[in-house]
Amino acid sequence: MTAIQISNVEKNYKSLKALGGVSLSIEEGEFFGLLGPNGAGKTTLISIIAGLIRPDAGSVTIHGHDVVGDFRAARKMLGVVPQELVFDPFFTVRETLRLQSGYFGLANNDRWIDEVMENLDLTSKADTNMRALSGGMKRRVLVAQALVHKPPVIVLDEPTAGVDVELRQTLWKFIARLNREGHTVVLTTHYLEEAQAMCQRVAMLKNGKVVALDTMSRLIRRISGSQLVLHLKNGSLPADLLHLLTHPQEAAQGNKFSLRVNEYAEVEKILARLRESGAEIDEMQLQQADLEDIFLQIMDKGTI
Repeated sequence: MTAIQISNVEKNYKSLKALGGVSLSIEEGEFFGLLGPNGAGKTTLISIIAGLIRPDAGSVTIHGHDVVGDFRAARKMLGVVPQELVFDPFFTVRETLRLQSGYFGLANNDRWIDEVMENLDLTSKADTNMRALSGGMKRRVLVAQALVHKPPVIVLDEPTAGVDVELRQTLWKFIARLNREGHTVVLTTHYLEEAQAMCQRVAMLKNGKVVALDTMSRLIRRISGSQLVLHLKNGSLPADLLHLLTHPQEAAQGNKFSLRVNEYAEVEKILARLRESGAEIDEMQLQQADLEDIFLQIMDKGTI
């Protein structure tokens, strides 16, 4: 079942085209990454999904409920952790979460509130006024607010921006558990190592358009950036492999070579060619591209 369906969504701010026809589907139970540089349109898209702004064209549904035409049902399906720290300074942590529960008609929700606070290490702060909390603790409360009505879809907009390692580990442990239990998670982050560790599939936005959409493993395999590093005991690199050198000057220097490879099948072809030429390998290492390599290459070229 599709958790979020985004169809040809456009949004303009006067002369600025924030979103230029974005279409993608996020399936139920996915851990999905929405990545892009500042100004790519990520926050605009999340705001449309959350019902905070309306698209100029296109549509968004959450579990089949249109975010404009059936907004009450759509919002019950969704929990959003915003990037900005927004809080009411007149309530304690527990009062804040009870109030949030009331927005969704949940009158007796203390058992789940206690569980959320325990998993986010907020129990000791339950009766502390919000304005007395540190920035990291306030962000934990934002996460708790988004989860208080057990939404099937959770959107995390830069959830670990400016927070310590402890909160990151606590948050990801809890979110990973919810994802295993069937919750759909959509993550935007500039910490690409987090996206690589958590996300099963990724969409990359640039200038309001989707420029890459695939599983993490296929993206890594499809992008040039993996390197086969060879130390030759004797012999030299055959001339028909020189075009694969990541540093062409290596052809005239010593016996260490770094070759670009796009697929694992290319490694065997390179090794076979070396055997044919009589070269012997002393040491070999395949250095896999990571999400940062992929992100930089796609943002530079605008597409894969």
